[in-house]
Amino acid sequence: MIALGLTDKEIGLIVSVSWGVQIVLALLSGVVTDKLGRRLTTLIFDILAWTIPSIISALAQNFWFFLAAGVMNSFWRITLNSWSCLLVEDADQSQLVDIYTWIHIANVMVGFMAPLAGLLIGIFSLVPTIRGLYIFAAVMFTVKAVVTYIMTEETGQGKIRMHETRHQSAFSVLSEYSGVLKELLRTPQTLYTAGIMLVISITTLVSGSFWAIIVTERLHIPAQSLAIFPFVKSGVMLFFFFVVMPRINKLHFKLPLTIGFLGFVVSNVILITAPDLSYVFLIVSVFLEACCLAAVNPLVDQMVVLTIDPKERARIQSIMYVCIILISSPFGWIAGNLSTINKSLPFVLNIGLFIIGAALVYLAGNASQKRQVMEATVS
Repeated sequence: MIALGLTDKEIGLIVSVSWGVQIVLALLSGVVTDKLGRRLTTLIFDILAWTIPSIISALAQNFWFFLAAGVMNSFWRITLNSWSCLLVEDADQSQLVDIYTWIHIANVMVGFMAPLAGLLIGIFSLVPTIRGLYIFAAVMFTVKAVVTYIMTEETGQGKIRMHETRHQSAFSVLSEYSGVLKELLRTPQTLYTAGIMLVISITTLVSGSFWAIIVTERLHIPAQSLAIFPFVKSGVMLFFFFVVMPRINKLHFKLPLTIGFLGFVVSNVILITAPDLSYVFLIVSVFLEACCLAAVNPLVDQMVVLTIDPKERARIQSIMYVCIILISSPFGWIAGNLSTINKSLPFVLNIGLFIIGAALVYLAGNASQKRQVMEATVS
């Protein structure tokens, strides 16, 4: 985006507009997932959310191309809901952390290809390389969507919801959301989980949009060197998944998640205090971030599954996603303006949010432990 002339504010605006579109799509995601089924919804909206934006980005010339790609990419909010249901609804709850860990391992493996991108950038320059990678991405996203559809079956709960909503209009299904919302508000642990998801959502948005900017424009790290850091992150996360996570799985989520959020704080402090051209500081920051991501993501994914009523999973997730987007969407614009003032300020914002996340984990952990004690007393 920067190479094609976009400003920090324009990048932030694209992020915020796309998140605004996601509000509507997230609200509809439960309806669509229930009416079309988990499999078909995932197939259709994977193509719309990933393949088409990749093609648009490969052809991008200016702000409007990237805005169009951002809006189309917003459809991932629908496929996120359907794919999550497809993944966990027929799964053994005792295997949830392992399931999510293997998904994160699969994603991390891709990071080992990042140095190839750096090599290609050095040969062909930034813009032609990224255009080629977007074309490759479009092909792979399409293959992923088709293979997922062929190799899965509709879930038991998916079949039930398809039958229940068969003769209902989308508006009729939406009208039932008020009752689902009341049930959600009466579940404190689900609200804590939603708060933690919100913190992760905002900080991921900020880091994903402005990490490369602070690294290249404030620390003056060359663009072709950026691929080193995803490679380091992937290696660290893979080691963490195989060596540390089996031990963490045996612990209550409160301690590892609290440490994880505090680790994010330290990682961001190192990033914003790093001297010019300091690869060592940057690698240490990325190392800490990788460890925290490997610990936090599977545990939060597990919390989401365990704290949601399985009979209303699609609609509860839909409501949670809408609330998260409503609160998160302005932060792209906010971070863009902060970055215009000082490249470090978006990450100062992240530090404050990670501290809030640690506090929410502590409260959620206390609530969970109290509930376990009460259940043990009753039994």
